[in-house]
Amino acid sequence: MTIARAGSTRTAVRRWAQLLLGLFLYGTAVALMIRAEIGLDPWTVFAQGIEVQTGWSIGVVVVLIGLGVLLLWIPLRQRPGIGTVLNVLLIGPVMDLALLVVRTPEPLWARILLFAGGLLLLAIATGLYIGARFGPGPRDGLMTGAHARFGWAIWKVRTGVELTVLGIGWLLGGTVGFGTVAFALLIGPMVGQTLPRLRVPEAVDSAGAGTAPGATDADTDEAPTGG
Repeated sequence: MTIARAGSTRTAVRRWAQLLLGLFLYGTAVALMIRAEIGLDPWTVFAQGIEVQTGWSIGVVVVLIGLGVLLLWIPLRQRPGIGTVLNVLLIGPVMDLALLVVRTPEPLWARILLFAGGLLLLAIATGLYIGARFGPGPRDGLMTGAHARFGWAIWKVRTGVELTVLGIGWLLGGTVGFGTVAFALLIGPMVGQTLPRLRVPEAVDSAGAGTAPGATDADTDEAPTGG
């Protein structure tokens, strides 16, 4: 019993550490890609466009978008996990803090390296926070929820939603470039490498930590959509 309890405690500590570290690194990674100024993922383009039009910090915008997306979970009968809620509340403020530190380099090659570093860090961060199994990010849950509720193919929902937010964000002044294309092509395969390596095994967790609300195998069905 003591051994089982110790194993449960270690697993719980690992899950919480992965979740919090993953969210911190995720916000930092997005900030690096913003400072690269060569293009962003669709949801960050959308957030940046709103930032341009309102003057609010992009971190605040990201939080508000996340809360708005969570409201869409209600008709889809989705139940968020604690990781989902912390995703909404923490990534935006971390982005704002990181943007105070990181500056845009002048040479194009340096900005490309900055973007590449941010993309790699984001793939690791995604593996950490999704692998902790405390629930998907709000946008990922939107895709899987629409699939579960209506039977729509996840890739179709994701493509339609992301093209829509990308177009609106671009019209509002968000940054679209070859970094946007690179993100779309590379993030899936990269997370496909990090997530299996960082996912907390359910067999280990069965010693007593339990599965968090909202943490299902659906979390890993698709590449992340920006948190």
